[in-house]
Amino acid sequence: MRRVVTALGALAAAWMLSLALPGPAHSASGDLVLNGRIFANPSGCYRELNAPLSVQNRTGTVAYVFASRDCTGPAQTVPARQSVSSAGGHSVRIS
Repeated sequence: MRRVVTALGALAAAWMLSLALPGPAHSASGDLVLNGRIFANPSGCYRELNAPLSVQNRTGTVAYVFASRDCTGPAQTVPARQSVSSAGGHSVRIS
């Protein structure tokens, strides 16, 4: 009987721990096209891109175009399922 109680306690502890751990990062469903290069289910920052930058956001999430090369500073938004051209864009963030 003691083994059964110990096993049930271990299962309960493992279940509680699984609830506390964060899940995987989510990516946007669809494609992000940057200067003709396609990124499926994109997520995060796409750095060091060449200007002028053509962005086709074929996802359901907003993308952000930055003049910096590391997705920092002021950003231009690219709404879901929209496209923009940015003369000074060098990085794009989407999540």
